[in-house]
Amino acid sequence: MKRFLVVGLGNFGSSVALALANDGHEVIAIDQDGTLVDRVGEVVARAVVGDATDIDTLRRLGAHQADAAVVSTGDNVTSSVLASMAILDLKVPDIYVKVVSKEHARVMQRLGVRETIFPEHDTAVELATQLGGSGLLNYVKLGPDFSIQEMGVPDKWYGKTIRELDLRQNMGLTIVALHDCLTGTTQASPNPDHKLNDSDTLLVAGTDEALAKVAHLR
Repeated sequence: MKRFLVVGLGNFGSSVALALANDGHEVIAIDQDGTLVDRVGEVVARAVVGDATDIDTLRRLGAHQADAAVVSTGDNVTSSVLASMAILDLKVPDIYVKVVSKEHARVMQRLGVRETIFPEHDTAVELATQLGGSGLLNYVKLGPDFSIQEMGVPDKWYGKTIRELDLRQNMGLTIVALHDCLTGTTQASPNPDHKLNDSDTLLVAGTDEALAKVAHLR
């Protein structure tokens, strides 16, 4: 069991807090709105009305012993920054911050948080990718400009080996795994001499720019 601090109990923060608590973890939840605190109070280990930008308040709650923290203060960027700074001062190992803009994300990254989450943007990109008919099957955002995507093999690649394509050198992409839909088998770090065909799907990692280029090779 791990201890988590969740700051901000809007839709995102409360969902994270409840999910962690239901998975058996100890969750300390804090928000300045008592109604929001009450919404999770019966499920999490401790839910309090308080100011998460105040380091003494956080220390009294035991935040300094947390394994990780999630900061989700809605549109209040100032509160997000100050709360994150207080948590950093408490030496919490990993801090995840929900951001509302790219500028907000840049500020948080400069502070040194573990990861920023931009749900509205990431969901929109995922939907656009699916609607665009690019042949991408699944899409997982791993960072501000890095993703893993599952894709069918473009027609131009049929009959060519992974070695011949040399995607790492030519496109800055790495084939993480290959799945043969006919046999149901999956190869992690697939054989570079495997000839690709239309029954294969590829799990490919790379920058969003590189993945966008390969998506249009159909």
